[in-house]
Amino acid sequence: MLKILQAKLKESFASVLPITLIVLVVSFTPLVTLDVKQMLVFAVCAIFLVLGIGLFNLGADLAMTPMGEHVGSGLAKSRRLLLLVSVCFVMGVLITVAEPDLSVLAEQVKNALNPTLLIATVGVGVGFFLLISILKIVFKKDLSSIIIFFYMVLFMLGMLMVSQGREIFVPLAFDSGGVTTGPITVPFIMALGVGVAGAIGGKNANENSFGLIALCSVGPMLALMGLVLFAKGDLTYTLSEGAYSIDASLGNNFLPTVGAVAKEVIVALALIVVFFLTLQFAVLKLSRSKLTQIAFGIVYTFVGLVIFLTAVTVGFMPIGFELGQQLATLPKALVISGFIIGMVVVLAEPAVHVLNKQVEEITGGLVTKRSMLIALSVGVGISIGLSMIRLIFGFPLIYYLIPGYFLSLGLSFFVPKIYTAIAFDSGGVASGPLTSSFILPLAIGACAAIHGESGILSYAFGIVAMVAMTPLITIQILGFKAVASRFVRNRMMMRRIQDADDEQIIDFM
Repeated sequence: MLKILQAKLKESFASVLPITLIVLVVSFTPLVTLDVKQMLVFAVCAIFLVLGIGLFNLGADLAMTPMGEHVGSGLAKSRRLLLLVSVCFVMGVLITVAEPDLSVLAEQVKNALNPTLLIATVGVGVGFFLLISILKIVFKKDLSSIIIFFYMVLFMLGMLMVSQGREIFVPLAFDSGGVTTGPITVPFIMALGVGVAGAIGGKNANENSFGLIALCSVGPMLALMGLVLFAKGDLTYTLSEGAYSIDASLGNNFLPTVGAVAKEVIVALALIVVFFLTLQFAVLKLSRSKLTQIAFGIVYTFVGLVIFLTAVTVGFMPIGFELGQQLATLPKALVISGFIIGMVVVLAEPAVHVLNKQVEEITGGLVTKRSMLIALSVGVGISIGLSMIRLIFGFPLIYYLIPGYFLSLGLSFFVPKIYTAIAFDSGGVASGPLTSSFILPLAIGACAAIHGESGILSYAFGIVAMVAMTPLITIQILGFKAVASRFVRNRMMMRRIQDADDEQIIDFM
């Protein structure tokens, strides 16, 4: 176990090091000025981030992934479809309601939407689409056609919101798709798909195991749009004094922050554990050794997530806001810095490593972790750079989303279906807690400096949606490259055969 933990810590160190070095290097340039206390707190939090990610990844391997696979395969093997979809619906609702990032989003819009109603609505949306995802696997339906249909509905609702003068909600609606697929939900839901697809089998079992995260990201967007269309009131955003201050996060707020994070993680994990134990006694009947392994994994997951989320809240969120405010004075530097930071910040997302490991295992090495990381890194870097351009010039998010999603949906007709499924899952995974707690404060700080508080909802929000969109394009381009390379190799082989002399052709007749 110790060797495995050391390997996880080494992997997380390699993930966190780039973003840490970039922030520290930038602080020594004329672009940004950070005091000694800010730099020291950031460096210490980066160390805790390494520890948190390492423990989380170990816990995901020991508990979250096996739990999801056992639930999926056990229910699928029972051949009781109603039980399978009912359990998945309830699990989707419970996990979403407990997701910490959703609570943060609900607090941001409480002046216009009741937070409890918003969380419940989004939870039902995720539960319903997790149910649809399982039905897709059971009946072996094509993911691309389902995705295209629901994204068309999304854009129609988006246009309806604009026509009703509620375009300010569009970035929030698309952001909700990213915040609900957090570090707790991703390993469990992905493993659930693997378990169901493996139990049902079929020649496309590997392909069918992907796509759950993609569809579960659509549910919150549709649910929030539907809620907004019937909601009343004006949406305002006010920066809380000292909310992004190192002094505030280290002062009287430090212990409450740790306590709040621990409480949220306990609630989220407890809902999953209680539901899993109920299924264990009713259906699964796993051995004591497997349950012991899962129990240790849950402890690692809990400790890792508390350390990770606390470090992000205390150190990374204030530094992200400060960087945004100072870089906003130099628009070109803001765009370039956004691109570079976006490229490396995705490496530190815990759920990204879970996805990449699962993709490499299921595809048998056809899609490697290295190629996935490169595609995700480039995609997120481009998304942050484009978001900074939108923030500077102040134009609507829809100008990016419509062509971006049409391009990604168009690519789905020309690449192997497994790449499309992986790409749409990656979009939800890439927009994890570090994105919402470092990149979003970066955008908020820059937007506050350029447009003031009044422009934050319109131009700073929506950055999570951009992070979720661009990997759809870059990973499918990776698939298109694989198809093109195979086509070129086959053409070259045929040409060599056609150009060969008769003496080089062996006659077996």
